[in-house]
Amino acid sequence: MLRSRTPAASRRPPAPRGGGRGRTPGVRGPAGLGRVKKLYEQARRAWDRPLTAYYLILGSSLLLTVLGLVMVYSASMIQALNLSLPASYFFRKQFLAAVLGAGLLFLASRMPVRLHRALSYPLLVGTVFLMVLVQIPGIGHAVNGNQNWIHLGGPFQLQPSEFGKLALILWGADLLARKNDKRLLTQWKHLLVPLVPVAFMLLGLIMLGGDMGTAMILTAILFGLLWLAGAPTRLFVGVLAVAGTVGALLIGTSQNRMDRLSCVGAIELGPEGECWQAVHGIYALASGGWFGSGLGASVEKWGQLPEPHTDFIFAIAGEELGLAGTLSVLVLFAALGYAGIRVAGRTEDPFVRYAAGGVTTWITAQAVVNIGAVLGLLPIAGVPLPLFSYGGSALLPTMFAVGLLIAFARQDPAAKAALAMRRPGVRWKTMRRRVKKRPSGER
Repeated sequence: MLRSRTPAASRRPPAPRGGGRGRTPGVRGPAGLGRVKKLYEQARRAWDRPLTAYYLILGSSLLLTVLGLVMVYSASMIQALNLSLPASYFFRKQFLAAVLGAGLLFLASRMPVRLHRALSYPLLVGTVFLMVLVQIPGIGHAVNGNQNWIHLGGPFQLQPSEFGKLALILWGADLLARKNDKRLLTQWKHLLVPLVPVAFMLLGLIMLGGDMGTAMILTAILFGLLWLAGAPTRLFVGVLAVAGTVGALLIGTSQNRMDRLSCVGAIELGPEGECWQAVHGIYALASGGWFGSGLGASVEKWGQLPEPHTDFIFAIAGEELGLAGTLSVLVLFAALGYAGIRVAGRTEDPFVRYAAGGVTTWITAQAVVNIGAVLGLLPIAGVPLPLFSYGGSALLPTMFAVGLLIAFARQDPAAKAALAMRRPGVRWKTMRRRVKKRPSGER
């Protein structure tokens, strides 16, 4: 009897252990690495698209504003009830300011650059006039020891110093851009005059009201403009030394400021409770855990933590939203700051570079000062968290400044072309132009 033999072609080696069908050991590693490289290249190309900065600015600012409205409502309810007011009192005022700010953001994002430059001088003159009015008895009013407010009637107040930040940025950017066109910024006289004297005038008016926190932010904006203008190191260090000396004198002559400085890193209330706010801010963050106690479930806002909806709203966010919520806020501010730097670095227009850099310096510096104070890393300066804390006087100019960044991001030629392609009908018209005209009678 003949034995049946299996054809040689039908004989298959056993499949390798631990691998997929038909794969040999070691193939999966290089293939996975190739996929990772491909994903990285796709992400890099997406990140380098012309509209990346535009969407980052718009998305991060709107998310911060909406999340801020939610946290203002949650953090201010008890404060409003303690003042015999409706629970939504502060939220309604903040919501009205956000609606007005959204209108300013849209207006600023649609205004041409030349109109922004034309607005700089009237804005500076008007802001200085209002800041002088603040110091007149009977017109200016003090809040928490700082006389920086003007009553507009009813529950509405205005803090002109908040608009001074925007005025200094626009006016300083226009001034430096005109001097840059005339090749004058290589001379230290033209670099400093009249930018530094005008900034010192604004700082003097602010310090007359005792607002050290706003003065710090204005100083940061001045340094940012000088750095963007290419100030030499010795000049930059000299101005910084003068500002540091003046700041030390102002802190040393005020017991309140000395107490705030001594509470940096404090974990105890102090003999007279001078570190009460700083310590309870840490308590709020520590009790939040990973994901917080839930919206509205904060304990510190029940009278333990002063200013829960303004200066220390980040602490309430940490208590109710946890580490995940606070990190989300930090990521949004980082995205906004990165996009502002990207706009300033990619433009060829000196005014856009100085203005975008000034706005980015303003928002990031104020966020660092506020969050640093809540974390106990910096003295409590009394400045709100941009786009997040309660306060219409702070929200309106900040949203206008964000509109500036959006307008500058739209000015990029590649961004203009990308936005034009997204308009309805543009792609269809372009396709129609590409269709070849057929001979008569041909179907």
